Amino acid sequence: PGTHWREVMEIEKLDIYNAKSGKFVTSLYGLKSTSTILDVKKSVQQQKTVLHPGRQEVRLEQKGKSLQDSDVLQKLGIRSDSKLYVKDLGPQIGWKTVFFAEYAGPMLLYLWIYQRPWLFYGDKGHSSPISLCTHIAAGCWTFHYAKRLLETQFVHRFSHGTMPLFNLFKNCTYYWGFTAYVAYHVNHPLFTPPSNLQLYAALAAFLLCEFGNFSIHMALRNLRPPGSKERKIPYPDSNPMTQLFNAVSCPNYTYEFGSWVAFTVMTQCLPAGMFALAGFYQMAVWALGKHRSYKKDFKNYPQRKAILPFLL
Repeated sequence: PGTHWREVMEIEKLDIYNAKSGKFVTSLYGLKSTSTILDVKKSVQQQKTVLHPGRQEVRLEQKGKSLQDSDVLQKLGIRSDSKLYVKDLGPQIGWKTVFFAEYAGPMLLYLWIYQRPWLFYGDKGHSSPISLCTHIAAGCWTFHYAKRLLETQFVHRFSHGTMPLFNLFKNCTYYWGFTAYVAYHVNHPLFTPPSNLQLYAALAAFLLCEFGNFSIHMALRNLRPPGSKERKIPYPDSNPMTQLFNAVSCPNYTYEFGSWVAFTVMTQCLPAGMFALAGFYQMAVWALGKHRSYKKDFKNYPQRKAILPFLL
């Protein structure tokens, strides 16, 4: 009984401060040493109803690292009269909702411009023939975003339920804006297609990278049991497309970049190349962050690059 009392102690008072201003917010009572950060967030919500757990970021220090919901107070060294800092992340929206808006928009917008509406091309848009390359490009674009929508619904298992609402507008502006820019040029009556050899070679590379991207998403899904936030080191499985795990930490981004490089070669379209480079920059930032996280969390993490084999 004495040992149990030492392991599960009451935390008489836990002071919560604003991570932005450093000012005192409230005090929490009734927590135990075995309580988690999620329990802390729920206690904060009881006093500040607008701050639901998905809207909070809890830290040990004012400018410290965000703590995980599963972190236990005892292991963090939290005792009575300790301090925690909470950051209000602002209004939140579900990840699935964001992804559906991000991906459905580009698919529908591209198909609309593919019809050469008067708004973009005037009355002469329908009089010029549409090249085979333009038809195939529309099919590839639609296939890519339809695949993303299906993966969002049936494949992805999200470690976080929500994201800041502002990101919805920021991300949709990026995806929808680039879609209009690329689609306008590829579907233009004056568009000049490449040779059939270049077209079909690039199409084959595009489809191969799309299959590789899907294969990695399935492998990552199988690493995380339903309803959990468990993290494991990803390794190749029986699918040969997952062998890229031996070279990089985020092969899904590698294949994604490869798809848009192939689309750029297929269409010979400068805006498509700009979209590929902009996407690569953002994915490289994410990949480097995940790579550092893997190496920090797993001491036996194998030697790999983040996104480009042997380079980055």
